Amino acid sequence: MSSLAGKGVVITGGGTGIGRATAHLFAAEGARVLVVGRTAARLEETAAAHSSISTFAADGAAPDGPERIVEAATARLGRIDVLVNNAAITRPAALGAIDRRTAEDQIATNLLAPIFLAQAALPHLAATEGTIVNVSSNPSSIGWPEGSVYGSTKVALDFLTATWAVELAPKGIRVVSVAPGITATPVLAHAGYTQEQIAAAGASLTGRIPLGRIARPAEIAWWIVNVARPEAAYLTGTVIRVDGGLSVAAGQQA
Repeated sequence: MSSLAGKGVVITGGGTGIGRATAHLFAAEGARVLVVGRTAARLEETAAAHSSISTFAADGAAPDGPERIVEAATARLGRIDVLVNNAAITRPAALGAIDRRTAEDQIATNLLAPIFLAQAALPHLAATEGTIVNVSSNPSSIGWPEGSVYGSTKVALDFLTATWAVELAPKGIRVVSVAPGITATPVLAHAGYTQEQIAAAGASLTGRIPLGRIARPAEIAWWIVNVARPEAAYLTGTVIRVDGGLSVAAGQQA
């Protein structure tokens, strides 16, 4: 029997991409999963693969979103062992062209929602000595043109991971960041990019990735699931970069 059997897992941004792949893998390991997102139809597509996946359409960035999500999780799952803060949006813009409302939306979704969702779930995570997995992205040491707002929120998640790992260790709660590199998800399509623009960006970035390809969502999900296993009980406060080597070879062409 899997060590994740019977665990209660909450995944934000569970309707597509990394969130969907993570939900499927947790469910395959016997966990009970609640996928959360803004679009009910996408969540239902995720849940169709496993009877142990349930859905809850909610905006984690709304003032009452975190409390509603935790209420739904405890009602559906009975417990929260793992919280995966995966939901994020990106709206690229260079300095001089950053729209305040758009920036605020990114900060609310990518940073404030994880903070207040973790806070709302804290008593339940303490009861199970659970795990928080923050899905971040780029390191702070590499510039990302047009990505100042999005990138800043992801760097901030890694700081939260380090801080919460220290704060929550006495409660038995572990906190880990999984930082994907370029992954085949709909995030750029949701940002309004055309398929041609996405293909061009992918081709340009692939030349800078030492492993020479873009990641599949399931490859990122594997790490999220495995850092949450009881067998990983001594792992906390770290950032696991799953980026094909991009962060150590940035700016170099293959």
